[in-house]
Amino acid sequence: MKGLGTALVTPFTEDGKVDFHALSTLIEHQIAGGTDYLVILGTTSEVPTLTYNEQREIIAFVVDQVAGRLPLVLGIGGNSTAAVVERIDELKDTLVAHFAAILSVTPYYNRPQQEGLYLHFCEVAKASPVPVILYNVPKRTGVNLLPETTRRIYDAHPEKIMGIKEACNSVEQFTETVNMANGDFAVISGDDDLAYEMMKAGGDGLISVASNAWPKEMQQIVSQQDALTQSKMGHRIHLLFVEGNPSGIKTVLSEMGMIENVLRLPMVPCTANTQMVIRRALAQG
Repeated sequence: MKGLGTALVTPFTEDGKVDFHALSTLIEHQIAGGTDYLVILGTTSEVPTLTYNEQREIIAFVVDQVAGRLPLVLGIGGNSTAAVVERIDELKDTLVAHFAAILSVTPYYNRPQQEGLYLHFCEVAKASPVPVILYNVPKRTGVNLLPETTRRIYDAHPEKIMGIKEACNSVEQFTETVNMANGDFAVISGDDDLAYEMMKAGGDGLISVASNAWPKEMQQIVSQQDALTQSKMGHRIHLLFVEGNPSGIKTVLSEMGMIENVLRLPMVPCTANTQMVIRRALAQG
């Protein structure tokens, strides 16, 4: 996948149910804003708090709403290889029919060695009926998928490994991964605040949180390597992550009138002070 992908939030109603009306609004906002593809049930979606039934309902709704207008990527990951493979198998028909790829995060909490990561993703690649995008986000998972391991996984399954979402927050490691890829697989940034730098380093695109609110601006940074837009957006992007994701982006979307500012525990909305700072930043344009 290349270009701008948006990691969609899951909007909730005031009583905590999935807000499908708001989800429809968000999807149309993405299409109108020029997003290249959508990622659903990823980190930003609060997927650990969604039941399997809710996940299936969201998948069906998004597929129906998008109606083929954008490619779709589905997040499927976990810290049990067997469970991830089982989940892929459960959704096999849906994946083949409607999804361009799956996005699979490195196993978290149990912090496997590089050999464990290699073997895990080999099993994921063998199980998946669609291409796989690896997802490295060390700050969340506690484990760092090294560039040489990424290359090794690709070499073992070149027909299945489409690329990697590299959210290491390091231009140096990102550049090393780009060099390791050598054009064989996509290297996609997962860091909104470094999007311009990652594109200049040879990145193939960005899977973005910020584009939930600002798809046009984030697309400018990605497709035009627009340093000025990155600079203008810098403070806003910073505010999205002051109190964690998706608390920040949900505050912004709420201020824009697109969703209710509701999260599921253990995540909570931003504090009143941070909400005020975000409100002021939005008012300044």
